[in-house]
This record gives sequence, structure tokens and C-alpha cells, in this order.
Amino acid sequence: MTTLPTDLERTTLPSLTRTEEPSRLDRFRIALRRWSRWEFWPAWLVYTLLAPHLARLALRHRSLTVFAAANPGMPLGGFVGESKLDILKRLPHEWIVPTHAIEPDAHAARLAALERLIQTHALRFPLVLKPDVGERGTDVKLVRSPAEAAAYFARVRSRVLVQPYHPGPFEAGVFYVRRPGDARGFIFSITDKVQPRVTGDGRSSLRTLIWRDQRLSLQAETLLHQLGPSADRVPGAGERVLLSIAGNHCRGTMFLDGRALITPALERRIDAIARSSEGFFFGRFDLRYANPEAFARGEDFRIVELNGVLSESTNIYDPSWSLRRGLRTLADQWTLAFAIGAANARAGTPPPTVSELLRAVRSHRARTP
Repeated sequence: MTTLPTDLERTTLPSLTRTEEPSRLDRFRIALRRWSRWEFWPAWLVYTLLAPHLARLALRHRSLTVFAAANPGMPLGGFVGESKLDILKRLPHEWIVPTHAIEPDAHAARLAALERLIQTHALRFPLVLKPDVGERGTDVKLVRSPAEAAAYFARVRSRVLVQPYHPGPFEAGVFYVRRPGDARGFIFSITDKVQPRVTGDGRSSLRTLIWRDQRLSLQAETLLHQLGPSADRVPGAGERVLLSIAGNHCRGTMFLDGRALITPALERRIDAIARSSEGFFFGRFDLRYANPEAFARGEDFRIVELNGVLSESTNIYDPSWSLRRGLRTLADQWTLAFAIGAANARAGTPPPTVSELLRAVRSHRARTP
């Protein structure tokens, strides 16, 4: 597995050896460190820097939206608002984490539906609950009991997906590309995901451990919000605590460049799975696995989600990468998206209009809290 860069070794902020919260000075220092790392910049800023390249692509292909034709098998190519369940159903069932849906209904009816799923499919807690339509790990929750599920349904009223928790412990984002007409596709990149964890000392709360950590303190507000009241729990000495299960950078997971994980066997397996989904050419598989050797052989992993044209080659957020390198990779990704969309458009898949994309974005935002 990819090792952590040496500048990310865990160190302690001096003023946090005894206190639960950082001082104003420490908060200011943390904010400066966060802004000094482009991986934490807001997406609009990164894409502002990429805008000239996107404009050149639009002029070259004479279309602002042709990239959305990259995946004819997904609504708008997977740009926004697509159903995660519908996409997973198009993949071979033996390679996906079993996924079930609970429709919007009265609270009691949804709890009863969950109980039926548990009985019918022999599910066990913990379970992963998440919206069928969502992004960036919003409202992804590991629930350990019926009471926690009830609290989740009281808050999330949309269609909810239920998945058994795959313990991993490894998680990767595999970005796949196939040009229309090519017999085989290829792995554009792999992101090795390192989920946030702390080790207890028997005295400090999770809150204090997070603020002490040089890396985790940069995302402390997000992690503490996700933990809620449990942030004040004091883990035992040596106890390793997973802080978030959502494999998203904005939810606390660190992304590392996983190019060393790419093997011919894995690439053949991913290509076979991708080609089984008609109309899919471009996007990212988010998957979990337990054994690195088996993963290298293209075996024993399970797909949690498949994201379409708006997914990113998230290895660009490796803390060791420069902004220049990240933008160059992102530019290459979008060059492929436009080229694949244009090829599909020539083959008969009409790209959406600008107004159609804008309506889809407005509709998505209206139903997303």
C-alpha cells in the first residue's frame, strides 16, 4: 500500500496537550495551513483555474455540453441527479456490494421496510445508509442499531439505499476510460483512500485527539460534526477509532496516488466489469477490498458505487502533488471526457442542451438539503 508522505507524520500541537479545544492562535495557524494546501481549496477555485482549458475543449468540439454524452447508459452521462441503485444494477451482481432501496414513506413504514430487508436478505448491523441521489458523501451513515436507523430516517426523507458494511479495510477509487470503438478500456488512475483514524491514549477525548493531529485538525470541524456527541468519548489506550466511513476527501479521507496498485490482471477485470454495463465509457468505481494481493489479481473486491462523467480522478488530491500536476491530470481527464462524448454524439447520442443541464442542476439542488 502507498505510504504516507513524511511531512504528514502525526505530531501534536503544543497548546493542545491538556485542552479540549485549540486556542484562537492555533485555529489561525490551522486555517493558514489548510489554505496552503490546494487539496483543500473549494472546487469552484480549482475549476476557475481549469476554465481556460475547458473553454478550448468546448471550442474544439463546438459544444459546451458534449462531455455529457460520454456515458449514454446514464442520465446526462452521470452529470448530476443519477440513481446510484440504477447504475449498480447494470453491473454484474457478484462484483457489487448488495444494495437495497427504501422508498419515501411514513417513518414507521420505512422502519418496517428495513426490518423486512434484514429478515429477507439476512442482513446484520452495522449497515450503511445513504441517499440514492447524492454526492461527496453527504448523509452517508454507518448505523449500528434499529434506533440509529430510526434517527437517520427521521432526518433523511428521500429514497435511501441500504448496504451491508464491507469492512475493507482497504478502499480505492478506480478511474476507468474506454474510447468508443476500442475493444478494451484502461485504468486512467487509482486513488488509494486512507480513512481518518485516531489512536486513544486512555485520557483524551476523540475531540482532543482530532485537534492534536496535524492532518486531522485541517478537517476537524467536518469530523466533529460527523461524530456528534460521540466526539467527547474517551477511547482506551491503544484503541484505534475510525472517524468516518465515507470515502470522500471532503469528509476527512486522505487521497493518495495509487498508481502502484495498477496491474494487468486488475485492469482486465475492471475492463470486463465496465464493458458489461452497456453505454458506460468513462467514470470512477469506488470499491473496497480486504487483501492487496487478491486485489492485484483482480479478485475479491466489491464495488460500492459507480460514478459517471462528473466524477474526478481523485488521486490529484494526494498531499504530495503540486497544483500544476493536479491541474494537468484534471485537464487530461476532461480532454478524454469531451473526446468520448463527441465520439458518442457522432454515433447518434445527442448531448443535452445547456438549459437541460441547468435544469438538472437546479432540480438536484432543490431536493438536496
